[in-house]
Amino acid sequence: MEKTILINYPSELPDALQLTSREFENEAKMAMAVKLFELKKISSGMAASLVGIDRVSFLLSLHRYGVEMINMEAEELISDLENA
Repeated sequence: MEKTILINYPSELPDALQLTSREFENEAKMAMAVKLFELKKISSGMAASLVGIDRVSFLLSLHRYGVEMINMEAEELISDLENA
């Protein structure tokens, strides 16, 4: 079951960003998904689902937001590699 969030924003905001309303809303959804992923609150798969794209496309778009695909501490990464 899907839920909906309603966010009010000034009608001139998309124009100020040189985006259509639809583009702005998609960008806002993406920014939310990226931030939740960056904070390790959701997986990349869940983030991709949130914005309606596949996981690989989501991961490949992270660079636009300055977020790394693999956000692990060195010890975490070494542990994962040892257990692979």
